[in-house]
Amino acid sequence: MTSPLMDIRGLTKTFSLPGGPLRRLTGRGPRKLTALNDVSLQIHEGEILSIVGESGSGKTTLGRALLRLEEPTAGEVDFRGQDLLKLSHVPLLAARRELQMIFQDPWSSLNPRLSIRQTLAEVLYVHGIATGARAQARIAELLNLVGLPPEAADRYPRHFSGGQRQRIGIARALAVAPSFLVADEPVSAVDVSVQAQIMNLLIDLRARLGLTMLIIAHDLSVVRYISDRVGVMYFGRIVEMATSDRIFSSPRHPYTQGLLRAAPRPDPSRLSTTVAIHGEPPSPLNPPKGCAFHTRCPWADARCRTETPALTELHSDHTVACHNHDQTTEFT
Repeated sequence: MTSPLMDIRGLTKTFSLPGGPLRRLTGRGPRKLTALNDVSLQIHEGEILSIVGESGSGKTTLGRALLRLEEPTAGEVDFRGQDLLKLSHVPLLAARRELQMIFQDPWSSLNPRLSIRQTLAEVLYVHGIATGARAQARIAELLNLVGLPPEAADRYPRHFSGGQRQRIGIARALAVAPSFLVADEPVSAVDVSVQAQIMNLLIDLRARLGLTMLIIAHDLSVVRYISDRVGVMYFGRIVEMATSDRIFSSPRHPYTQGLLRAAPRPDPSRLSTTVAIHGEPPSPLNPPKGCAFHTRCPWADARCRTETPALTELHSDHTVACHNHDQTTEFT
């Protein structure tokens, strides 16, 4: 197998939260919240890897940390042979021409005071790509690439629907001709009727431009047909990683199975009457010992309550972090 485009090793992000007066009076330091806990994974050139999990699982922090929009606390992010976390400002700016992000909310991520032409021209100017007539030609090319008419360039974000604004966000990310895109919940803020259009656009762009993508989502059903591989996150860790086919046909972690049961099913005869996942996630300020999922897991035993499971390779394309992953071999 060829070397991965991006090799992430031991990525950790801890936030310090301000304490109240009582903590200060008693001399206790700020509280610590670990959003990413020793995450390691590889992303191969040309693939679409999706990361899924409930809100608060660390998905968005992972995507932002890879691009250093959030500075990781520890770890390595090797991209084309260089550790992005060691780059100073100038080489990092150069690297960001290769690495771009599509943000979750297409409204708040666009400046309402700038026309779409001004928004895209600013990106081209900051990165020294084009000005004048060349910039205008590139703007027209970008709008065509994402399926918007030329006259859209002189309108403002308020003139567009949610789906159209997301297309503008994609055009902005593509302006610097990147090779790697992080798409943070790219369809969560658009109507259901538009979600398939946005996902199909991303598939088409991958094929036309040779892009590699990391897609962040909370709904497994959204990424089923777009992903080559799927990683499942819980409480800041990867708990299962496999090809899309294996995740949907043979999930081996109880959390993955719960997410699949929670996904809407169009066939009324297959509706489940069982609870998909019991309980609520534990507080990140007071993490449980052992496996973080043991407080909600139907398979949990004494070992799960004391020992954190490591990712175990079941097949060359399937790993899972669960002490009792062999309790079931079939998912329905």
